[in-house]
Amino acid sequence: MLPEKRHTWLIIVALVIVAAGSGFGIARWTGQPLPTPTAAPAPVGPATLKIDFKEIAAAGIVVEPAVGGNLNAEILAPATTAAQPNGVATLTAHAEGIISRLNKRLGDPVRAGEVLAVVDSKDAAQIASDRASAEARAVLARRIAEQEDSLFQQGATSKRSLQTAQASLAAAEADTQRARNAAATVNLASDGHSVAVISPLSGRITAQTAALGAYVRTETELFRISDPRLVQVEVQLAAIDAARVQPGDPAILMLPNGATARAVVRSVTPALDPQTKTQTAVLSVPDGLPLAPGQTLQVRISLKSTAATGIILPEEAVQMIDGRDAVFARTNNGFIVRHVAVGSRGAGRASIISGLQPGEQIATRNAFLLKAELGKGGEDEE
Repeated sequence: MLPEKRHTWLIIVALVIVAAGSGFGIARWTGQPLPTPTAAPAPVGPATLKIDFKEIAAAGIVVEPAVGGNLNAEILAPATTAAQPNGVATLTAHAEGIISRLNKRLGDPVRAGEVLAVVDSKDAAQIASDRASAEARAVLARRIAEQEDSLFQQGATSKRSLQTAQASLAAAEADTQRARNAAATVNLASDGHSVAVISPLSGRITAQTAALGAYVRTETELFRISDPRLVQVEVQLAAIDAARVQPGDPAILMLPNGATARAVVRSVTPALDPQTKTQTAVLSVPDGLPLAPGQTLQVRISLKSTAATGIILPEEAVQMIDGRDAVFARTNNGFIVRHVAVGSRGAGRASIISGLQPGEQIATRNAFLLKAELGKGGEDEE
């Protein structure tokens, strides 16, 4: 190779090397930096809501304990409320006559022993006369017996005479007691010519036919009194269902106002009603429920004889949160989300097979309001 050509070739090679190095440097200083690896997000705990008791009550949110059960062992049936046998009274006058005074009207509250009406009666006057006569005879018989006893002690009369006087006194006292009982039975007034219509229990007047000045007989119903605290629930059951229900089985009452209440089966009638072909289960209810005789409602009875397969809640208690079934469990200062697994649903109920423990307080009615509040982003750490 000629010296001139060789020199030119070396210059070209040097320029290529310099250009390559410069390009690498430019790329190094102007290129985008490699992304740095990011740390994995920290795990997030269950969502919570802070809400006090007053807000819960104002929103109409109902909280109930989680209870084990079996959807296949529940009986849903219609029911009516009725007064307990000792919670209702039908009042009549115990003697014929004319109503001379009315102290109470339909719907008024009454106390046990309170006089609701007064009836003037010839029968009452006769009863008063009989009582007075019996008491007078008893007084006379007592004096004669005392005199005979004194004479006998002095030896002035025979023992037979004394015994006769004592027997007459005993008979007179028996007649007096009978006359007093008759007066008490008809509620004879102190005036001696009228009888009082007295309530045997406390409650309210639910029916009234009594009118001032009306003539009434002893069988005429004047008032009906009902004690709202003494109410029972009567459930109509088909024979096949009645055979499965036992005293002590728990039940849920679905009240007319939308709320629920717990009850217990007290008894089941042994025979079918000839008209409805059903048997009646009588439920005991807690005191203070807003029930009145004659109301209709639905009842759900759970059979204790069947093993529980899960925790049974109203279906509205289960909400879809983050794509999963969840419920709201009560805490000291609000609610916490519990994700659960639902085994089956039916008749407005859901069987929870995992995620809950019996006894936990769960929001049931209006639980969707808690979901809406959760969706606003108002989450707090528990």
